[in-house]
Formats: sequence, structure tokens, C-alpha cells
Amino acid sequence: MNIDEVAQWHPFKDPDGNIWDLSFLDAHEVTYTHSSPGKQDIVYKFIVSYSFHCFCKDYPEQTAEEQLALMYHADKDARPFCKIRYALAREKLRAIIEGLGNAKVIHAGHGSYAVVEIAANDGESEFYFVPFKAYRERKKLRLHVTSAYPVNERPPGKPVSFFKIAHNLLRGKPLPKPQM
Repeated sequence: MNIDEVAQWHPFKDPDGNIWDLSFLDAHEVTYTHSSPGKQDIVYKFIVSYSFHCFCKDYPEQTAEEQLALMYHADKDARPFCKIRYALAREKLRAIIEGLGNAKVIHAGHGSYAVVEIAANDGESEFYFVPFKAYRERKKLRLHVTSAYPVNERPPGKPVSFFKIAHNLLRGKPLPKPQM
């Protein structure tokens, strides 16, 4: 896949020699279908990629040696590998992205959007901040997930329909901005 972000992640080898597979974050295509009563379905095909912020995090309490031992080197940067972010991304991230058409999406600032509320394993809701950018690249629709991490409470942000984002992107219109 020829895209402007990492398309295929190499595995991480931790200090104990364990191999952490990251192929679940490789770039992939997702098709979203917008159905409205009495109207023809509209199909949107996006190429989705993920930042290493989905599985890496600097923690201030880590020593320089700990950070160095956990360092993951990506094309443009390096950060310590984070088992918490990795586990959440592995368990939930792809399904969240594939379900954007039914998700509660908000404006996340700086031209980004985010999904924040997901169903926990016990059926309750929990907050997982998943900001993403939507844009066109070489005439294709693109989503790039810039990070993904748990939060204790719902972050602020006005709601926006994912299909409004997709519609405007497909038609070359400005992307939705929060109403003031």
C-alpha cells in the first residue's frame, strides 16, 4: 500500500525477548455504507493507518534506562513501547474504526475527530480517546488514527456525524467544524 504513513508495522521485541506482534495495526481498507430510508446507499472506502502513539507512550516515572530498553523505532520517531496501550489497541481499536459509522464521534480540535465512548467487557461504557484525521491522498479517502489511549472521563467536544465527514471529503467540501 503506497500511503504517506506507516503501512506495515514491524514487531517489537521487549527486553525479556518477547515478541509483540503489531500486524493488527497495519494499514487496511474499510468500507462504510451510509443507508437512509428512501435513498440509495452511499459507500465510502477509506484506507486506514495508525500512528505508533496507539502502542507507545512516554511515562515520566520511567528511568532513562527503562525508556531505552522499551524504545520502539518508527520511520519518523521513537518512543517507549506501552503494554497498556498495546493491549487496548489489540483488543478494541480495529473494531472501533470499522464501526465509525455507528460511533459517537466528536470534534477533537486541530482538525481532528475522535471516538471516545466504547462498550466495556461488562456491558458498561468506558472512555477510550481515539483521535483521527480524515483527508484525501492520491484521490483516495484516508483515515489516520493519531493516537489511542484510555481516559477517566468523557473529553469535551461537539458531536459530528462520521458520514458528514465522509460525505464532505468525498465531494471535496470543507470538513465539518464545531459550531460555536
